[in-house]
Amino acid sequence: MQATTPQMRGVLGAPSEKNRTKVMGIVNVTPDSFSDGGKYFDPSAAIAHAYRLIEEGADYLDVGAESTRPGHTPVTPEEEWSRLQPVLSELCKNSPVPVSVDTFKAATAQKSLELGVQVINDIWGGLADSEMLKVVADAGCEYIWMHNRNEPVNLDPFGALVEETKAGIERCLEAGIQPDKLWLDPGIGFGKTYEHNLMVLHRMEEYCGLGYPVLLGTSRKSVIGTTLSATPGERLEGSLATVSLAVWMGVQAVRVHDVQATVRTCRMVEAIRLSGQ
Repeated sequence: MQATTPQMRGVLGAPSEKNRTKVMGIVNVTPDSFSDGGKYFDPSAAIAHAYRLIEEGADYLDVGAESTRPGHTPVTPEEEWSRLQPVLSELCKNSPVPVSVDTFKAATAQKSLELGVQVINDIWGGLADSEMLKVVADAGCEYIWMHNRNEPVNLDPFGALVEETKAGIERCLEAGIQPDKLWLDPGIGFGKTYEHNLMVLHRMEEYCGLGYPVLLGTSRKSVIGTTLSATPGERLEGSLATVSLAVWMGVQAVRVHDVQATVRTCRMVEAIRLSGQ
């Protein structure tokens, strides 16, 4: 496996900012997202929300048009694109920060890249659509590979996560994705039990040692809700606790709903972490 360094990174990791955790702001153009379903379903509302996140300090935006919460209703590629197209057309022209699309469909990724999207965020790591890795490789864009599985493993869940991540990296490289374009996401909340999610968070420093930059998405997720007996709208403190842990353990980017609070948390933890260097 070929390791990467901050100096090799592209859109998501500029060398001059190698010690600063990037913050990805979530823009859900869906009627049924677990956290803010329907709130930004209207394109104008989604676009206004995106610009608010930029004002709050988002380093880039992640736009998604299909909920991935448990029990969600799948959407066709045509429906997904009809939701995304008006939002991406505006943001790709005028956003001062890079735009990512959260999709596991190659056709959607292709259309998004043609509009000017710079990052593809795939919750299935190329397993849901056999054409995804080729589309990404041909475009030369940045790719966030996320770990996912249909059912949790029974034995050694962290070991399984590492081995399946290594296999995913190899698939990406064999497809022609350049090492300096590849990011990893351990997939908190996907194919893992509550205990597994806590274990992965506890061992994030080991996961960050795989040689590729890591993006972590824990914002308002059920592992926080279960721990705190809190609804999605009541999970800010728990979300920020996981962000603090992530920054301390070397995660390079976090994907969140609450951008301003997250940016402030990152800067404070970084100040402490770097004070002894």
